[in-house]
Order: sequence, then C-alpha cells, then structure tokens
Amino acid sequence: MSTVPLTNTHAFVGNDRLLVGIVLSVLTFWLFAQSVINVVPAMKSSLDISLETLTLAVSLSALFSGCFVVASGGLADKFGRVRLTLVGLLLSIIGSGLLILAQGPAFFLAGRAIQGLSAACIMPATLALIKTWYEGKARQRAISFWVIGSWGGSGLCSFVGGAITTGLGWRWIFVFSIVAAFLSMLLIRGTPESRSESAQQHKLDLSGLLSFVTALVLLNLFISKGHSWGWSSGLSLAMLSGALLSGLWFVRSGLRKGEAALIDFALFRNRAYSAAVLSNFMLNGSIGTMMITSIWLQQGHKLSALQTGMMTLGYLVTVLAMIRVGEKLLQRYGARLPMMTGPVLAAIATGLISCTFLAKDVYIITVFISFVLFGLGLGCYATPSTDTAVVNAPENKVGVASGIYKMGSSLGGAMGIAVTASLYALLLPFGMASAAQYALMLNSAICLCAMVVSWWLLPVTKR
Repeated sequence: MSTVPLTNTHAFVGNDRLLVGIVLSVLTFWLFAQSVINVVPAMKSSLDISLETLTLAVSLSALFSGCFVVASGGLADKFGRVRLTLVGLLLSIIGSGLLILAQGPAFFLAGRAIQGLSAACIMPATLALIKTWYEGKARQRAISFWVIGSWGGSGLCSFVGGAITTGLGWRWIFVFSIVAAFLSMLLIRGTPESRSESAQQHKLDLSGLLSFVTALVLLNLFISKGHSWGWSSGLSLAMLSGALLSGLWFVRSGLRKGEAALIDFALFRNRAYSAAVLSNFMLNGSIGTMMITSIWLQQGHKLSALQTGMMTLGYLVTVLAMIRVGEKLLQRYGARLPMMTGPVLAAIATGLISCTFLAKDVYIITVFISFVLFGLGLGCYATPSTDTAVVNAPENKVGVASGIYKMGSSLGGAMGIAVTASLYALLLPFGMASAAQYALMLNSAICLCAMVVSWWLLPVTKR
C-alpha cells in the first residue's frame, strides 16, 4: 500500500462523525468566506477602505486558494492529511478573527488571504481522507456530502451573507465561521493519520510554486486592471508579458522535473482526469453569472442584498437535491452523461438570465426559474466530476491530484469573475443592461465549453 496510517489502528472505517467534521471544514470557506460577495456595500459603510481595495480583497481568498492548493495537496501527502486539515481550520479561525477586528485594509486583506490559504489546506486534504478511509458506495456517499459542502455552500452563501448582515451585521458571518471551524476540529480529532510513502522522498518545488503564483497574480492583475490601465498601456503589457514568461518557465520546469514538480503533468495523460479538471475549471468560471446578476438586480432593478440573495434559494434546493441524483446517475450510467448534461443545463440557465431586456417582474421570475435550472445542472455535474478526479488519481499522488482538481474550482472562479467583470466594465458605456447581457452570454458560452471538454475527453461507458 502506498498510503499508510501513521497511528496504530485496526481496520478503521470512515464514519459519519468524520464526515460531518469534513463537511463543516469545507463550509468554513464555501459558505462563510464566500458570503462576502453579496455584502460589499455593508462592509464598505463600516470600513475605512476604498471600494477598489475591498473588491480586490473579496477575490483574494479564491486567488490564494488556487495558487497554493496544489502545494498543500503535496504537503498533505507528505506530512499527513488529518494534520493539514487541522492546520487549515486553525488558519480559518485566524483569518476570520482578523476580519472581525478589521477597521482598515491591513487586517481585512490579511484575513482574506489567510482564508484562501485555509481553503488550500482543507480541500485536498479532506478529499484525500475520503479516498483513504471510505470504500465503494460509502466513498461515493462521502464525496456527495463533501460536494454538498462546497457546491451547496456556494449556493447558500449569498442568502446567508445577506441574512446575517441584515439581522446581526456582517462581522457575525465570521463569528459563525469560527464556531464551525472549532466543531470541525473536535469531530476530526482522533481520526487515524494517513500519508503517501513515496511523497516522503519529494521536496516542495519552491521555484515552481513561485513561478506559478507569479503567473497567476500577474494574469489576474492584467484581467482585472487592464480596462482602467488601458489594455495597450506599458503597465498592462508588462503584467501580461510577466504572466506569460512565468507561465512558460513553470511548464518547462515542471516537465523537466517530472514527479518532483509542483504539478506532475503526467497526471494529465489520463484523459478522464483531464476532463474532470478542465471542465471543472470552466464550469466554476461561470460563477461570474451570480455576480453580474446580483449587480443588475441591485443597481438595475433596485433590489436589496437580502432580496437578491433570496433569488438563489431555488439554486440551493436543486443543487443539493441533484448532488445525490448525480451520484445515482454516476453509478448507473458512468460519468460521461451527467458531466455533459450538467453544463448544458447551466448554459441554458445563464442564457435565460442574460435576457436583461425583459420587464422587471418578468425578469425576476425568469431569474428565479433559471437559478433552479442552474442548480440542476451543477448538481448533476458535481459528484460525477469529483469522483472521476479522485478515482483516476494514482494512490501515491491522491493529495496532489485532489489539489489540482480543487485548484480548477478556485482559479476557475477567480478568473471567471475577473474576465466577466472586465467585459462588463468594457461594455458599460453602451448601457448597464447591454453590458450585463453580453457578460452573461459569455458565461453561457463557458458552460458549453465545459460540455465539449467532457464529450471529447471522457470515454463512453458501456453498461
């Protein structure tokens, strides 16, 4: 066995206590940390911070999570999955505490960055724990609940953020996050440790991590700031050139180092694993749909943050319901069918939401129904995609492979928001409705690209 326990244990089997602890750890990021997306105006009114800096801080957690999640997966393989999960929960508590205390940009930016590092530790480590301690249908069930924590949490975050902010104030979001983290630590403690034997021989690829982070940060700055700087300005071109050079160095260095690299590119020789990672990146890129819809509803139709959050409740219900349905579809038909159907449903939903020319009452009904359809699509896709990534990962690289998969989620969301916001700002002189319409149409196209990737790379399963 290439994955071994670090403590003496007699045939430990994953149980519901461990599973609840894992789900709570996932919720600290996807439910609580992501809730800030819908409460920016409330935070702006109580913080001595510019709107531009506040917007940067909101996206900072996803960017840091995506930058470091692969390295954290390697650390989980080497030093232990339980240990890194607990480290991630401690970081979540520290980050939330800084946000509660924040009055200006320093604590707020630091808190968001630490929350991103927390997610980078928790996501790959908990997925690796599921593969280690659950088998067969029990593993698929555990993955379904893990997915409920991530996808369901992201679906509920807008409503939860608006409700807590309206009733108690936005800082209470992170009080509840600290409580969830403490409960998770109590439930996970006592779980036998596991690690990869072969990972002990590998050192962290520091040069690869540095070039990877540099490339992503510069690319994000180019996408986010290019419009205000001027796309052809020296600063914008410097950011783009630096991102390309850093990215090329990262790929070339990674191919030369092989298994010792930050990202083992040999993992992508498995077509099914590649399909799961790439389609997951693209489908998470459509999170820009929720951001643009929120802006249009609040600024174009004058809805409150809580009312806007309530529009996503249909999404929450259907994504949670369909996650278990997706599990059954996976068991009966294999991964290809649900991983193609889900993105198509999401594309149709986003296309309907893009009809910003509709009258207010008609549009609100359309948005609510479309978010129900959006949830059906994402719920159908989520479990088969996650299971495909985990099952097709080599045993000795499960932490790193899980990290790459979750990197697709975080970076897909970060880049999707950046590209969508940039296109919206570019088209804003033509009118808010038109800008929102074309930005949403872009997200619909991204969903269709995810479907094409699944169709092209996943094998046809004969049942």
